[in-house]
Order: sequence, then structure tokens, then C-alpha cells
Amino acid sequence: MATVGFIGLGNMGGPMAANLAKAGHAVKAFDLSDAALKAVQEAGATPCNSAKEVIQDVEFVVSMLPADHHVEGVYLGDDGLINHLQSSQLVIDCSTISSEAAIYVGGELEKAGIAFIDAPVSGGVGGAKAGTLTFICGGTESNVDRARSVLNDMGKNVFRAGDVGAGQIAKICNNMLLSVLMVGTSEALQLGKANGLDPKVLSEIMLQSSGRNWTLEVYNPCPGVMDNVPSSNDYQGGFMVDLMAKDLGLAQQTALKAGAATPMGSLTRNLYHSWSQQGHGRQDFSSIFNYVQPAAKK
Repeated sequence: MATVGFIGLGNMGGPMAANLAKAGHAVKAFDLSDAALKAVQEAGATPCNSAKEVIQDVEFVVSMLPADHHVEGVYLGDDGLINHLQSSQLVIDCSTISSEAAIYVGGELEKAGIAFIDAPVSGGVGGAKAGTLTFICGGTESNVDRARSVLNDMGKNVFRAGDVGAGQIAKICNNMLLSVLMVGTSEALQLGKANGLDPKVLSEIMLQSSGRNWTLEVYNPCPGVMDNVPSSNDYQGGFMVDLMAKDLGLAQQTALKAGAATPMGSLTRNLYHSWSQQGHGRQDFSSIFNYVQPAAKK
């Protein structure tokens, strides 16, 4: 069992830290939310008063933060952790950020003799709670292999996409595809409903047909079709619209830089941005189902 410092205990980070503690690792945790700290303490982690306190006497430092500036600030800001980390520690950043930010942070830490991998996740809040996440890593083979001792207790798949930053590229490619599938699935179900079909029956038909996809299998966007998903809980919990819009923005920035054509990704990003602007930013991303409902019902 390892000693782990965990920074960032939101919808994803909280369950991830709890799973590490439940697996028997000695976990120290920090978040600005007292409620989040209390939740992981109940799971067996030790709450800390600061990020600097979290990294004392641990082998691994895991962070799960919202955006580029949070990650850069924690590690490289005024009195950032780069000034306090030890060369024996491995930093595992599970945030979804730009590849440029991951490369920058990883590069600065490397100059200071500190090992780093970016390891964004796929699987959503449900996967975080169940310990079935997929980790998409960027870093040296030796660092990724070293990280498996803790990643395997938070997920069921660990992939190395390439060097530092590659994990972020693979993650935004995945999320761009996921968002396109969610919009397409929502349109198909709304079209069926508008013509009198039972969305549950239609979902079953498509699951056994060529339209089968992950959103139909485990994350149906139509309320009442599937239990224990955000659509059946007023779109609460899960992966917020604002976060999907952020990831789609990262995908478009990356596409522009590479000169890649992503017309579906661009359109889907605009849809999620519009849905957020209409006041739905904190709902789960499957709430896009309501964006594409027939105009007469809006």
C-alpha cells in the first residue's frame, strides 16, 4: 500500500480519493470545501489544511482540478508545490486541461527533478464512485507503470497514450466523440417520441441495431428510460454541461493548432455553449436532450 496526497475533492476527486483509502492506501486529502473533506475523512482519508500539508511524507501526489490555471497555480504559482515537492515523489495530475498546460507544468517539474504524468480520466462520476475509471496517461513508460499501483485502485483501465500531454489529447478526442454521440442519441430519441414511439422501446431497438453506442448502453439521456443516471434525477450529478463545453473548447483549440477538420466537434461545442448560456451549465451534459426537443414543447 502507498502513501498518497490527494488535491481536489469535487464530484470526481472525492470518490477517487475515497476509493484509495478504502483500498488500504494511506491518503492525505485537501480541498477548499469542508463538506468534501468530511466525506473523504469518513472513507478513511486524513483531511489536511493546505496543499503543502498534503504532500508531506507521501510517495504520490494526485490532483483533480477544474482547469489550466488551477493546475498551474497549485504547482507553479507563488509558493507553489514545485518549491516543496521531493525528487522521490511522483505527481499524477488527473485534471482535464490543455496539452500545452500539461507539458508546461510537467516540464517545469522535470527541471526541478520531480516526476510527472498527466492522467485525465473517462467514466464520469459513476465510474469514479464504482472505481471503474479509465486513466489516459501521458508520460514516460516507467512513470506510468509506477503510477499503476494507485491508479488501479481507482479504475479498471490504464492506458499510456504517449509522452506528457498525450493523455490530454486522447481525452479531448474521446470527449468530443462522446458529446457528438450524446447529441445524436438525443435527437434520435426525441424524433421517435415526437412520432409516438416509447423511448424505452426505441432505446432497446437501437441497442440491438447499428445505432448502438455508450450513451444508449449506460447513460440514456431520456428521463425514465434508465435508473441511476442523471436524466432520471432531473439531470443532477454526473458531468456538467459547463465542463463538457470546456473540453469541447480544448478540442477546438487543439484542432486549430493541428489544422484538423472537426466540423461535428465544432457544431457540438456551439450547442453545449448555447445550452450553458441558457442557464443549464450545472446540469449533467445529457440534459442536451431537452435542447433538441420539438420547438412546440420548449
